[in-house]
Amino acid sequence: MTQPIRALEDQDEPALLRDQFRQLLRYRALLASGVVLGLLGGGWLALSGEDSYTSTGEVVVRSAASDPFAAGASADKGINIGSERQTAVSDTVGTLAVGSLARHGDRVDVGALLSGLQVTNPPNTLVLRFSYTGRTPALAKARAEALADAYLEIRRQRTEDSIANMVDGYRAQLKPLTEQRDQLAEQAVGSNDVTSARANLVVSISELSRKISELRALDTTPGYLTKRPVAPTKPTGAGLPLLLGLGGVVGLALGLLLSWVRLVFDPAVRSTRELVRCLGAPLLGTLPRERATAGTLLAIGRSGSRLAEEYRAVAFRLAYDPWFAQRRRLLVTAPRGDSTAAAAAAVNLAAAFAEMGRDVLLVEADLRTPTLARDLGPAVQGARPRWATEGERAWPSDSRMNVDVPGSGAFTLIAGRRTDNVPRALTSAPVGRIVAEGDRPDAVVIVLAPPVLSYADAVALIDRVEGVVVVCDPREVHRSDLERIREIIEAAGGTVLGALLHPGRSRHERRARKKARKRRAGGGRSGSAPGPGDGDSHGGAGHSGDPAQTLGLRTFDSTAGHR
Repeated sequence: MTQPIRALEDQDEPALLRDQFRQLLRYRALLASGVVLGLLGGGWLALSGEDSYTSTGEVVVRSAASDPFAAGASADKGINIGSERQTAVSDTVGTLAVGSLARHGDRVDVGALLSGLQVTNPPNTLVLRFSYTGRTPALAKARAEALADAYLEIRRQRTEDSIANMVDGYRAQLKPLTEQRDQLAEQAVGSNDVTSARANLVVSISELSRKISELRALDTTPGYLTKRPVAPTKPTGAGLPLLLGLGGVVGLALGLLLSWVRLVFDPAVRSTRELVRCLGAPLLGTLPRERATAGTLLAIGRSGSRLAEEYRAVAFRLAYDPWFAQRRRLLVTAPRGDSTAAAAAAVNLAAAFAEMGRDVLLVEADLRTPTLARDLGPAVQGARPRWATEGERAWPSDSRMNVDVPGSGAFTLIAGRRTDNVPRALTSAPVGRIVAEGDRPDAVVIVLAPPVLSYADAVALIDRVEGVVVVCDPREVHRSDLERIREIIEAAGGTVLGALLHPGRSRHERRARKKARKRRAGGGRSGSAPGPGDGDSHGGAGHSGDPAQTLGLRTFDSTAGHR
């Protein structure tokens, strides 16, 4: 109301996260759709995929060594396990394995063979783990073993080829030295130079011969197949329960993503904090949904009603507000669309003020589709207004009625009536005298106006009824609508006292109400008599319902009450 609106604090992160999570939960259909899609996808993968079997073998890689039991000998000397892993998945190993498998009747291409192979290296080890996935257990076992053996064979061949190349190099160096030694042996014996040269040649020949002997004595074992592949007993991969669980998690993430995207582009108010910030007024209350009150306006007077207690709380809050206590005039309206919720709020607030002992006057300023008298039903009792002159038939003449609230008291209703010139009727002198009754002690005037963004009728009354309560459904009202309402009311000299949230109608209720409106409209066109509050002010003259009528200029009326 008059207290300042506290802005959202950047440090209030837990509250913001809770608000965002609650906002995402508003789109339960998207969340449920994402989970269903995830479960369907997981089930499809589990049921439509072919069974596959994986056989695994492990190879310990070692380097060639002359004495593996010597002190300080290292098994990883000269081994780069990353390079060895790349060798294990190379086409060279695949080609050798294809030839080995072909001899056993398994003919396969190199690319198709290597596509099912996966070679991994456990951390801090010289172990290569060969895992092959095939259509049958026997096929997976045979191909995994063939690939592991082919890798060991390729590595052994490369080691032996390296040794052979080194031996050939040493022999090439040894041949000229041997020839020189034989030439010196044919020369005369006793020369010191010849003896010294011959001795040097013998030492070089001995060193090269020793190296050749050491290379020939190397252990060229490339590694050991420590774990032979075996035929698997059951299919590999995720089963149906695991895939369903993963599908549900992925679907939930997809649903949250869709909900977040929907939330980003949703123009509706996403939280009560955002509503308060856009409207620039506090939240007076949130009305609960009650099935017992469906189709009726009055909730006050019914025992055990949570909706009635909420209306009473809102009325007490308004009664003790300093701004409202000075003026005691209240305009109740909706942003746009149907004003049924605003009508229910106006009627119940009038009944709540009547319970407090106030002299309440409820004015229905909806002169386009007036239904308040008919909807209140038997609780309405007609009475002629004291300001009505003889022969005056324009609204609000002959529209005052008494509404009896069981167990709560009564209030006065000025029922609306269809009028040709709505702006002139709302700004007439009788309306000004009605609104001026709020200046009497213990009197409260409540005006029910059409939606403020659909017609300008509410704006025409703001200069007399300054306090405005906006009744809206947070799921349907847009942020831009609230900002525009605040600007319109402030520009007209009024004050937004607060917002009253209602739960809205379900789809079934909206459909039933739409059908009822069509039936009433059809009955009116067929010539049926109008109900209470639906009569015309000029002998049944039609009403065009053109919103442009409210945009005309109006003259100043000096007798229209005193604020």
